[in-house]
Amino acid sequence: MRILVTGASGQVGVALAARLAPAHEAIAPTRAGFDLAEPERLAERLDALRPDMIVNCAAYTAVDRAENERDLAFAVNAEAPAAMARWARAQGVPLIQLSTDYVFDGSEDRPWREDDRPAPLSGYGASKLAGEDAVRAAAGAHLIVRTSWVYAAEGRNFLRTVARLSGEREELRIVDDQTGAPTPAALVAQGLAAIVDTSAPDFSGAFARAENVVHLCASGETTWFGFASAIVDGLRARGVALAVKRIVPIASDDHPAKARRPKNSRLSLERLRRVFGIEPPRWDEMLPAELERVAHLDSPSS
Repeated sequence: MRILVTGASGQVGVALAARLAPAHEAIAPTRAGFDLAEPERLAERLDALRPDMIVNCAAYTAVDRAENERDLAFAVNAEAPAAMARWARAQGVPLIQLSTDYVFDGSEDRPWREDDRPAPLSGYGASKLAGEDAVRAAAGAHLIVRTSWVYAAEGRNFLRTVARLSGEREELRIVDDQTGAPTPAALVAQGLAAIVDTSAPDFSGAFARAENVVHLCASGETTWFGFASAIVDGLRARGVALAVKRIVPIASDDHPAKARRPKNSRLSLERLRRVFGIEPPRWDEMLPAELERVAHLDSPSS
């Protein structure tokens, strides 16, 4: 099966394209060849690529910058998925749309279920919700997959930021009142590939059994402070020289940011287990593999 993976230079896109091979032909165009900031050109690009399936991993993810760049965020996160979904519906091609915990406002005191009412706090969250709505409106075979707190040993993410800052500063001040499940990009890719393989050939039926939306992230929970502490402890245990001496827990209100974040980003995984038979490992069980990669990538001999 020819599967178009958008966002081929991003964390999940890179991992997914590698994961799909050799069972499938993964089409992974560069941004220049498939730019979601130009949604009006995507149908023409799709006509040329002729995929049998689309997995849209690409997104505008600069949460704070999206407050000032709403037009661009909505072009990439809403208008582009709408264009892809319309093309997919017309061609009978299934579409998987990657989304985020930021569609919720974080006000519940339990993990968010797929059928809970979204109420995003930020422009980024609003743009991702608009993308979900556009994919639904196209009414083709589709599955919206929400994930949370994605990181990897490479790229721009919380793990890399903490690793860098802990090598430069003696003190880190990290938010301790936002809760979620840090999720490696590799886990998201593994889950997406499993969904593809278990849903074929009846994608429409399989996606309908999931009511066209499912949550996919690591199990367990922590705060950003807890995640940062685990990163620093893990890097030190691997012999990485760090400058940091203190990690100070702070409240969200003490961390200046343009965009509001949900306090509760926990996602229910019950539907993922029931429909697709996927049981994600705990976040702290998956972190060591990424820390090994960071330690290797950052070592002088690498």
